[in-house]
Amino acid sequence: MLAQHIVKHIGRTCAAIAIGGFVSGAAFAQQAADSVAPEGASQGSFTGMSPQITAAFEAKDSGKPVIARNWMVAAANPHAVQAGADVLARGGTAADALVAVQAMLGLVEPQSSGLGGGAFLVWYDAASGRLTTLDGRETAPLAVTPQLFQDDEGVPLGFFDAVVGGRSVGTPGTPALMAAAHEKWGNQPWAELLAPSVALAEKGFAVSPRLAGLVADDAERLATSATTADYFMPNGVPVQAGDTLKNPDYARTVAALAERGADAFYTGDIARDIVATVQGAKGNPGVLSEVDLSIYRVKERDALCAPYHGHEVCGMGPPSSGALAVGQILGLLENADLSAGPADADVLRLIGDASRLAFADRGRYVADTDYVPVPLTGMLDPSYLAERAKLLQGDDALPEVTAGAPAFDHALNFADDISIELPSTSHVSIVDSMGNVASMTTTIENGFGSRLMVRGFLLNNELTDFSFRSHTDGVPIANRVEPGKRPRSSMAPTIVMKDGAPVLAVGSPGGSRIIGYVAGAIIAHLDWGMDVQQAAALPHAINRFGPYDLEEGTDAAAMADALTGLGYEVNTRALTSGLHMISIGDDLRGGADPRREGIALGE
Repeated sequence: MLAQHIVKHIGRTCAAIAIGGFVSGAAFAQQAADSVAPEGASQGSFTGMSPQITAAFEAKDSGKPVIARNWMVAAANPHAVQAGADVLARGGTAADALVAVQAMLGLVEPQSSGLGGGAFLVWYDAASGRLTTLDGRETAPLAVTPQLFQDDEGVPLGFFDAVVGGRSVGTPGTPALMAAAHEKWGNQPWAELLAPSVALAEKGFAVSPRLAGLVADDAERLATSATTADYFMPNGVPVQAGDTLKNPDYARTVAALAERGADAFYTGDIARDIVATVQGAKGNPGVLSEVDLSIYRVKERDALCAPYHGHEVCGMGPPSSGALAVGQILGLLENADLSAGPADADVLRLIGDASRLAFADRGRYVADTDYVPVPLTGMLDPSYLAERAKLLQGDDALPEVTAGAPAFDHALNFADDISIELPSTSHVSIVDSMGNVASMTTTIENGFGSRLMVRGFLLNNELTDFSFRSHTDGVPIANRVEPGKRPRSSMAPTIVMKDGAPVLAVGSPGGSRIIGYVAGAIIAHLDWGMDVQQAAALPHAINRFGPYDLEEGTDAAAMADALTGLGYEVNTRALTSGLHMISIGDDLRGGADPRREGIALGE
């Protein structure tokens, strides 16, 4: 695995980075070095991974991008990155690599994504020059009602009262997306892509510091399910960093997928066990059925693109709000002067209030377009955004922000959404040797999802991304719960284009703050000339609904007094993004967020 060879070579240049209460860099490599080595591997090796991983950690911890010419993969865990790198090194496509990466992430980073969740993929096809997207978002069971997240009096439930248990579980989409991407764009045998995660699940991996910390913090909720508790807290004790964790149930599940494809997940014994776990959840059962699983389909949708400073910023349209909100933020700032950079209070005012305006439109209008008409063209129309941008011409914070009225050929009588979206999730960026680009954000929603575990993987709590109310004062909420509907998301996998060619792949986890993380990284790269590693590490200043969140322990926190003086409420807190970025030009340059345990790797 990440054996002693890594630790030996990391040395003093890879001092551990502690951000948001978690550790990355050399500390993670130290813990991972205790992983169990595959049969036939010498001590301190894992299919040639160690020297590359060492170099990747050294680059990240010294603030430098990883540079390559042929291919690149950036993701949230070195085991997953190595799985993807091995595929790319033998001539696989970015679609092949993302299958291997996602299967591995579901094992070593189970709290963030996995087979029991959903994902959005933005894909650039080098042969055709075409951008497209795959929507692997979870769907609401056919048996849901508008009162799903309300008590007997019609009062919305508390967030975790809704999350923990079967009520919050939507039909998973990730296995179907993996299979669809492979069928469309893969060139490697499906079973070979899944083999590394089967092997590691059987032999065990070292618990990372981040996973150990998250288990300890969530122990009470994890204990509500015996299966989940037995895995993450054997003998009642949370797993510790460096412990070897085996998951034979996951190995058997992935082996079944390898043998029979995604049908093995959506029908048969696995599907029956998922349904039994959801419907039998003690105290908070759900309504997911075998029919819901058997009828699930990935949807291919057009990429949603917005112009910004001579580029096209392209991403996932509804049911995600990501591309719309990022596009609106950038469109509102198209003619703004941001040249003073992130340490200037007026620059932060412009970005922050542009974000507030975008979030106001998001809360009013955005939902699954298969159920609700959404004014996509009107919301990104340059004339509409130019008119809204006039609101940014003052000298201090906007006192109040409301949704605008973009042009549309339907009525726009919707109430503001009140859904809650807490940070978790994971992001993968990949460029292959053929020039294909994949930007995929993947999730089970809240950390550890519904806290229900079945067949070695956690089930999502994605339905809590719907509004808990269906109406406000008789006016319907666009993002209300409906049978078969896909809940609105903030995930923003993005590919930035220039002159018809991709120049940047980027995305992040982080709940509704994803939008600000991604928009900020694009501004840092395009406007401030930062390379991808600098952009990924840039201290965060995020505004969604009025208060300004500043990243504690960073230069951003020093802006508190200046922003308070402009009229903002300011909160200083951990802002644990997980940006993974690849710039594409004469060479490939990869950046990985220092707040998490991921790396970029290329050749």
